[in-house]
Amino acid sequence: MALIDEHVNEAVLKNLDRKENFTLFGLTVPYLFLIFFLIIIPVGWLFYMSFIGRDGSYSFENYERMVTQKSYIRIFLTTFKISFLTTLICALLGYPLTYFMSQLSRKWAGICMIGVLIPFWTSLLVRTYAWLVLLQRKGLINNIAIDLGFISEPIKFVHNTSGTLIGMAHIMLPFLILPLYANMRAIDKDCLKAAANLGATPTRAFWTVFFPLSIPGLLAGLLIVFVICLGFYVTPAVLGGGKIIMAAMKISSNIELYFSWGAASALGVVLLVVTMLILYIASKLVSIDQIGGNK
Repeated sequence: MALIDEHVNEAVLKNLDRKENFTLFGLTVPYLFLIFFLIIIPVGWLFYMSFIGRDGSYSFENYERMVTQKSYIRIFLTTFKISFLTTLICALLGYPLTYFMSQLSRKWAGICMIGVLIPFWTSLLVRTYAWLVLLQRKGLINNIAIDLGFISEPIKFVHNTSGTLIGMAHIMLPFLILPLYANMRAIDKDCLKAAANLGATPTRAFWTVFFPLSIPGLLAGLLIVFVICLGFYVTPAVLGGGKIIMAAMKISSNIELYFSWGAASALGVVLLVVTMLILYIASKLVSIDQIGGNK
């Protein structure tokens, strides 16, 4: 009798489990449709168009052009160089600032965070043209430096790599600070006190305890900055003055000037694949739980 009851209970539990799974699946159906129409279809269309040649037939000419033409190779090298340098500048500026904020009380840290978030309230295009006004040869920075006697001739800050890096670093800095700050705030301060009790100096405690614990947040911020920089368009177009050509700008010119959707799609596919590869590698180095400070 007990054996029969056990089989009945097992069947009931399996039936309830199936109903629960069916209910959960039903709740996810609207989101699956959303993902299908907003992600799967556009990405599929991008892949499809990348194999369409100039004569309308299927071919690999769009991908072959990227390998054989030196202009495409230079564009990719420029894209990765600018993205890497921007990420490096954000790390050098953002880490000390974030560390300073993490040591403040929550009230003062919140006030500093408002200063970090203020750029988000202004259009990216407006900020880029503001840097153009500040950095141009007759801009505010050159005029002040000349009036104070620091320089005798205006320095060329814009329409080159320097201006592009300044504008992109300013725009991308908050994207590094936010995840890094969340990670630093989650670090237990008792760990530093324990290191001090064991005889470690403040500098040694920072490098042996605090810095290793902040690496997940730093990697997350660096990843966000680098990936977004790969698709930058407005800032290098304005501050680069046409001398700094990145992949997104080439995609735009392929469509607007040459009406070549296939070439533009192939560039988009390559950027997408590179981004997914970077995200995959990053997922092996740091997890979302580590970023939030959870073990």
